Amino acid sequence: MGATGGTQLSFADLAHAQGAAWTPADEMSLRETTFVVVDLETTGGRTTGNDATPPDAITEIGAVKVCGGAVLGEFATLVNPQHSIPPQIVRLTGITTAMVGNAPTIDAVLPMFFEFAGDSVLVAHNAGFDIGFLRAAARRCDITWPQPQVLCTMRLARRVLSRDEAPSVRLAALARLFAVASNPTHRALDDARATVDVLHALIERVGNQGVHTYAELRSYLPNVTQAQRCKRVLAETLPHRPGVYLFRGPSGEVLYVGTAADLRRRVSQYFNGTDRRKRMTEMVMLASSIDHVECAHPLEAGVRELRMLSTHAPPYNRRSKFPYRWWWVALTDEAFPRLSVIRAPRHDRVVGPFRSDTERTRRDGSAAGTLHGTANLHHSADTFRPARTRLPRAGSVGLPGRPRRHGRAIRRGGTARGGLDRRIGQRRAGRGRSTGH
Repeated sequence: MGATGGTQLSFADLAHAQGAAWTPADEMSLRETTFVVVDLETTGGRTTGNDATPPDAITEIGAVKVCGGAVLGEFATLVNPQHSIPPQIVRLTGITTAMVGNAPTIDAVLPMFFEFAGDSVLVAHNAGFDIGFLRAAARRCDITWPQPQVLCTMRLARRVLSRDEAPSVRLAALARLFAVASNPTHRALDDARATVDVLHALIERVGNQGVHTYAELRSYLPNVTQAQRCKRVLAETLPHRPGVYLFRGPSGEVLYVGTAADLRRRVSQYFNGTDRRKRMTEMVMLASSIDHVECAHPLEAGVRELRMLSTHAPPYNRRSKFPYRWWWVALTDEAFPRLSVIRAPRHDRVVGPFRSDTERTRRDGSAAGTLHGTANLHHSADTFRPARTRLPRAGSVGLPGRPRRHGRAIRRGGTARGGLDRRIGQRRAGRGRSTGH
């Protein structure tokens, strides 16, 4: 697939621009329908530019024509973008400026690709990106856009697969899920071949649900209402960064809180009909603005999300209705504070939340790890009771503070244990005598 980020054609614009009019292909069975699965590599994610920043360009086109499960042909070529390829794109795709130096330019490649595709249904994974770049290139080259039917396998996957089965619908994740023969490599033809396998797996799934023609497949995909289409401007200012997003209502109230590895991409999905949950559609209709908090990484976003759920209790979050499902590590309010695991924090001297007690242990590694990772709690407490007994390392055998000698461990029972019991008794007796005086 192409580079992520930047501007791309929305699914709503995609459907509107290419037209949803009836075509003869609609009545064909999916087995008889010819698909051309296409993938692009680009220098970035911007299809438009300005005087200071030119638009990004296509560097590679790969396509596979299939019908009835058989491959009819393949199309692959590098494309000279007529400017250097950024280093981060070189690392992602392996395509260097030297590799495309003698390649044809897009004005020569595009007519050949359109001839190869013919009147087939164009298929792409995240079609808004690939079709957006193809349309922008056709416009700059003054080439008539052929108005093809377009199918997005990412959108289809989100419709067919549950989130439990497919938490992510990125191409690499679906390739692993379906154990496809061709693995995506961020090269156009490899990714197109992987998308073919994903397409066939998804068509097999919808066939079990009574979807047998392309027309039935189109109606099976979620529709985008005009109201949703108008709201998509709310996502335009969001960055392509991890973070937390908050949908707000007309009075500024928080309606919904969520996290994303890519804020703009995730929030845009609320406006393309992908999420068919009734309460989410209702929430989007009520939303008048979207706030966000950019985070350094998804883990930080997850922690911030749970804290915001606790603070705002947004009505459209299911998790805000069950606030006591989470765990926190907190300091007790005592003269000598202790660390305690609690369900609901009552002050800000806490670390968390953790989704479960098991996750708390796993994330921190051990009780010692928890203490190490929550050093800020130490500074928030006036004093801690000093520990007088050194704890043994995990898995060690013997008494606290007593090292092994000559490779032999001190026994738990017998004289060693008896000596410990006697010392404890003597200390208690001493404290009793002191109290008596």
